[in-house]
Amino acid sequence: MHETAQIITSYGRRYIVRTNDKRTYEASTRSKRSDFACGDWVSIDILNDEQAVIEDVQPRQSLLYRQDAYKSKLIAANVTQLLIVVAASPTPSEALLQRALIAAEAAQINAVILLNKTDLPGTEYWRERLSFYTELGYNVIELSAQQDVRHLLPVLWNHTNILLGQSGMGKSTITNALLGDDRARTADISTALDSGKHTTTHAQLYDLDEETQLIDSPGLQEFGLHHLAPEKLPCYFPDLHPLMGQCRFHNCTHRAEPDCAFKAAAEKGEIHWERLALLQKITDELMQ
Repeated sequence: MHETAQIITSYGRRYIVRTNDKRTYEASTRSKRSDFACGDWVSIDILNDEQAVIEDVQPRQSLLYRQDAYKSKLIAANVTQLLIVVAASPTPSEALLQRALIAAEAAQINAVILLNKTDLPGTEYWRERLSFYTELGYNVIELSAQQDVRHLLPVLWNHTNILLGQSGMGKSTITNALLGDDRARTADISTALDSGKHTTTHAQLYDLDEETQLIDSPGLQEFGLHHLAPEKLPCYFPDLHPLMGQCRFHNCTHRAEPDCAFKAAAEKGEIHWERLALLQKITDELMQ
């Protein structure tokens, strides 16, 4: 008997799915397929009261990838809002933040930056650093997840949200606070390695209310962009997008070519050189 269900937990090739009438099943896939993600709506074949088989995936609204040793893996599907969590400790990766914002633009989903642990020393540096992204139009929200996260609820409402970031940024603590209990495990920061311990080993979807869902994901060190076309990259930079089509050559690489609108804008201070360097770096990666 075929039914429609949503994947609410993803463990590699094993999944937990939930039907519209709130029944849950442990689900496997046919032929070792692993191209399903938390948040996917799928067609399932129910085997018994506890088990089902995923037959196929329904059309997706959006899809996010993680990068792992030159291989893209799925993080989540049908997300409508991406919340990137950063904090002063452990040292956050701005490169991960930049790539997550590009992925959100490419997937046409809303992106919000959460500056967590605002009681920590070093927060002021990141507050100033993130002001650039506010200028680009992104919403930057400050919070201390161990104190109060209620002001996040209106931001999350009516979205399928995903919390993304490196391990140790406090994603699971935020999830716990939003859910009101200890449903997501947390761990102490590993200060010796200056990186967080991996507390979430799988993607998990929670219902905050009837209209709002939250996906807590494993800590990321890389973010997958290899599904993007190099020539489309400037579309996903809000500050570079207006310059598209203004270079002399339609296939301009924005490096040594004459009359490059991107380089001219950087020389005039209209865009930041580091943004042009980021565009070139990611373009190189996609061309490999």
